[in-house]
Amino acid sequence: MKFIGLVCFGLVLFSFCLANQGKKGSDGFISLFNGKDLTHWQTTGNWLPQKDGSLLIQPKSGQKGWQRYSDYLISKKKFGDFILTLEYKYPPKGNSGVFFRIGDPKNPVKTGIECQILDSFGKPDNQMGHHDHGGIIRTVGPKKNMSKNPGQWNRMKIQCQGHHLKVHLNGVEIINHWLDSKGEGKLTGVTDRPISGHIGLQDHGEPNNLYFRNIHIREL
Repeated sequence: MKFIGLVCFGLVLFSFCLANQGKKGSDGFISLFNGKDLTHWQTTGNWLPQKDGSLLIQPKSGQKGWQRYSDYLISKKKFGDFILTLEYKYPPKGNSGVFFRIGDPKNPVKTGIECQILDSFGKPDNQMGHHDHGGIIRTVGPKKNMSKNPGQWNRMKIQCQGHHLKVHLNGVEIINHWLDSKGEGKLTGVTDRPISGHIGLQDHGEPNNLYFRNIHIREL
């Protein structure tokens, strides 16, 4: 009887967890990754939930480069104004990206906005550009290099409200930019991107094995 009671309790607890996937917490955030499966996402890529609740992108043998858009991890839902928070760690020279407001999942690079994930550890602040860690591709580089050592967890917060974009990396604001304006210097910017769209994580191909966890979003 004791064993049956434990089994019943386990089933009830499991059902409760399933029922609460994606529900808002008291802070208004919802979890986009439940630590077990890709319920809120679509992809053909090799995104592997781990036993510790993190998510590993491990490109398959021979999968190289970033132009395999169907292998990106794309949210099923679109978001307009939001605060997105997530943690990730990259290997030495690791490369990926956080996409948002993707208009067409078939081409996130041309129809979305990318905040770069890159091992930029140790690079001087005054040399950081739009292709470095925390930069907005084709738009603006981070004000400060807040990259952690490869293998350590970074925490990013992206806030989009209308055309106003703010990015915090490891507790420091590194981007404060209006998306309806041109990029810095000769950069074209992303003024043609939609005001609402999908969230995405980039599969940059071998040998870029990165881990993600604690992916949460709050709509504004």
